[in-house]
Amino acid sequence: LAEEEAVDIVVRSEGEQTLLELAQNVSNPKGLNSIEGITFRKDGHIVRTPNRPFIQKLDELPLPAYKYFPLEKYRLFGRRILPIITSRGCPSQCSFCTSAQMFGKGFRARSPKNIVDELEWLRDEHGADAFTFYDDTFTLNKKRTFKICEEIINSKIGLPWDCQTRVSTVSREILLKMREANCQQIFFGVESGCQKILDAVKKGTTVEQNERAIRLAKDVGLFVAVSVMIGYPGETKDMLQETIDLIRKAEPDDVYICVATPYPGTELRSLVEETGWEMSNDWGRYDTITPVFVNPNLSAEEIRKLRTSFYNRFYSPKYVLRHLFKTNFYSRVMARTALNHLLWRIKNIF
Repeated sequence: LAEEEAVDIVVRSEGEQTLLELAQNVSNPKGLNSIEGITFRKDGHIVRTPNRPFIQKLDELPLPAYKYFPLEKYRLFGRRILPIITSRGCPSQCSFCTSAQMFGKGFRARSPKNIVDELEWLRDEHGADAFTFYDDTFTLNKKRTFKICEEIINSKIGLPWDCQTRVSTVSREILLKMREANCQQIFFGVESGCQKILDAVKKGTTVEQNERAIRLAKDVGLFVAVSVMIGYPGETKDMLQETIDLIRKAEPDDVYICVATPYPGTELRSLVEETGWEMSNDWGRYDTITPVFVNPNLSAEEIRKLRTSFYNRFYSPKYVLRHLFKTNFYSRVMARTALNHLLWRIKNIF
């Protein structure tokens, strides 16, 4: 609001109830001060109302109004992949993450039947070919995850899906159940192969857990994608090499290299501010790809070269051949992605 004159009101955190009250306020004005969870401009001043309590009964929320969405754009290589969120709140303490600001730290979850009802609705009413579960940690409660998988199996939905979770919350038993329910891809935020960095970012995991989770998921037939973070304050080139060594040893199917990004409200931002390092406030650059603060240990150019070099080696002709003929949808997607990367490299050479 202080920087963008075109913005009049900001909805903070969960928006379902807040947006409804804002809409009702248009036809029946009661004053913005009465609406919890917003920040707005009034008479040249910025006013912040009290936080709105988090929604506890998620089953009572209505289904998303997808009839207003351009669902023809929700396609990946011909398949319509639609999102679903089955829980909110993350009790983890990761210093770089904004999730707790949006949904809080208290875990709240929808019932398995309510979830499957939405999956069937997405398939039957909106032509979903696959689903993506956008929960922060899909397997946080293993009993609940097991019940969701049972409900999916019993309903005979039959469509592939993917999810993201923590390496510390999976077991062979739950991964097998997920695979039985047609989960085809799992995403782990491993962040680093260096224990010092994992401790610094307050991940609450170990390098051994990273390797074990990747191995278990691959053993049951899941496509395993991971994210790693580079450029965290205090990280050295030797520490980065430990992360590369982990990737080479564990051999996940795909890797996302993210640049440490100090989003407002995170411990990471406070840390960068305390160091006095130069930091950009151009929010358009905050994409986890572009460095936004000056790190004396790793320059922006070094980070760019590291990412480029890694992907050039990772997306090799061997990678394309290994994934191209697999029946797993996500393997075929990444084979085509890797092939496009190879063609782009060849084009730039000539």
